[in-house]
Amino acid sequence: MSKHDSSKKASSKIAMIKVAPYIFTAPFVIYFLIFFIYPISSTFWTSLCQQVGFAPPKFAGLANYKLLVDDYFIMAVQNSTIYTFFTCLILIPLPLLLAVLLDSRFVVKSDIFKSALFIPALTSVVMAGLFFKYAFSSNPAALMNSFIGLFGIEPQNWLEKRTTTWIVLVVFCVWKWLGVNIVYYLSALQTVPKELYEAATIDGANAWNRFLHITVPGVKPTIIYVLTISIYGGFSMFAEAFTLFNSARTPGDIGATIVSYIYAQGFNRNNFGIASAAGITLLAGVLIINIIQLRITDPVGKRND
Repeated sequence: MSKHDSSKKASSKIAMIKVAPYIFTAPFVIYFLIFFIYPISSTFWTSLCQQVGFAPPKFAGLANYKLLVDDYFIMAVQNSTIYTFFTCLILIPLPLLLAVLLDSRFVVKSDIFKSALFIPALTSVVMAGLFFKYAFSSNPAALMNSFIGLFGIEPQNWLEKRTTTWIVLVVFCVWKWLGVNIVYYLSALQTVPKELYEAATIDGANAWNRFLHITVPGVKPTIIYVLTISIYGGFSMFAEAFTLFNSARTPGDIGATIVSYIYAQGFNRNNFGIASAAGITLLAGVLIINIIQLRITDPVGKRND
């Protein structure tokens, strides 16, 4: 083989090495552009236009963003915020405590409990919603009214008052996603060195101190991850409320969420301009909240550098 052929072959190998990263990343880049950047940019443009149904859009500037003072939208934001707050308040610490308990030697045949707790995550939201709808109906013989009747409490119109409606929705969310978060935490607990617990026990640390100073720091990245997806899931909640009420609109908007507002504007009123503006507002709000949350929780330990 001549020197010319060798150098040509070497050059082609170098060229392939340079091109290879672009080939491997191309599927993700294409997917990201088509299914993320394009929809967001298209939605943002539509939010600046007046578009009803399939009529040609007319540029309207920021007129659609007057929804920020719309009572219906404000109610939806308040409801979504309350729902997100209480679901995070329950679905962050409770699954961690249960995961620690299931991972301990005190629970016999813990695999049975793990499977049982994960079953709700495999259940269709529609089917689960129908169960909760009838379990929390105003009928005195309904499951929950029968249960509270054992304590002398009068039957409740659960889905006709704002407070009780959100109790039902939060219970629904906790029932559905508790098992998923337990699985996350159980996986994270396997990465915490057992030697740390043994050393802490020898030094006289009790169970609470071991949990607080070893378990929590050891699973901190998972806690932050669960918190992040819980914030996203809370503000994007739609199917649960829609199933309970069979509509995006609820009596007195007691079950309104930001996503149900988007659905109602886009598909019930065919006002895609306002629906798009609400979508962009939701995206911006969740991004800001998650950025603040990640800044506070410091997931990569930048402040320790």
